[in-house]
Amino acid sequence: MNEYVLSCCSTADLSKERFTRRDIPYLCFHYTLGNAEYKDDLGESVSPEELYRRMVDGEDTRTSQVSAGEYESFFETYLAEGKDILHVTLSSGISGTYNSACVARDLLAERYPDRRIYVVDSLSASSGYGLLMETLADMRESGTGIDELYQWVQEHKTNLHHWFFSSDLTFYIRGGRISKTAGFIGSVMGICPLLNVDMEGKLIPREKVRTKKKVIRRIVEKMEQNAQDGTDYSGKCFLSHSVCMEDARAVAELVEQTFPKLNGGVEIFPIGATIGSHTGPGTIALFFWGGKRE
Repeated sequence: MNEYVLSCCSTADLSKERFTRRDIPYLCFHYTLGNAEYKDDLGESVSPEELYRRMVDGEDTRTSQVSAGEYESFFETYLAEGKDILHVTLSSGISGTYNSACVARDLLAERYPDRRIYVVDSLSASSGYGLLMETLADMRESGTGIDELYQWVQEHKTNLHHWFFSSDLTFYIRGGRISKTAGFIGSVMGICPLLNVDMEGKLIPREKVRTKKKVIRRIVEKMEQNAQDGTDYSGKCFLSHSVCMEDARAVAELVEQTFPKLNGGVEIFPIGATIGSHTGPGTIALFFWGGKRE
């Protein structure tokens, strides 16, 4: 067993059981819902159903990242035990948490000069970030050392594809990502925006697809176009959703029909509070390995 720690943040949107089973410790982001503050602790404090219900009922949400001080305390726990660390952060394209982790790394490097502390910007989010961590855990279990793993993730992280769509534009309008006029017209016409994550880890609108049925087909077509080996793709596929399980199952079923060689079928996870505070309900996100993102 490799004597190094592979860690991340709760925004990788896997389950607590999954993180525990894969031996991946994590730090929690924070958010405010209404007048109360919570940890983004994988739905333990507030379930996804309650979170999105309260958002729809009009309660405001605000999110805050892991601070440099929190990273310092977290890292030092393992450094004091004589362990090296490879920590992967939420994409710098949507959060400043990578910079906070680097500040903590630099402070601790002076205190623990014999320890290796690697910090990686995942350029990923939600269960795409989770799929990246799952892959790294697989490699660690196969005997890959920390230096080799660090080099691999830096070279291959932009081979992980993220495609999103939303059938509810309410929170895209509230957050200013879509104008009120465009949002109103889109809602009336049944438009579901299709987005992906680019090479810089930023969420980019790509297409406007009319009707949910068509966008479900289109997101799977994007996987056909971009997945490693096309429809012979044999890697893992993760999907996350914000309280729209029926749509998630429809996408998963179509993916499994289209890609019969999938490793284990499509795994479905809820979108956590940090990402969900910005998307609101009705968002589907599909993640898989392929060529370099455009």
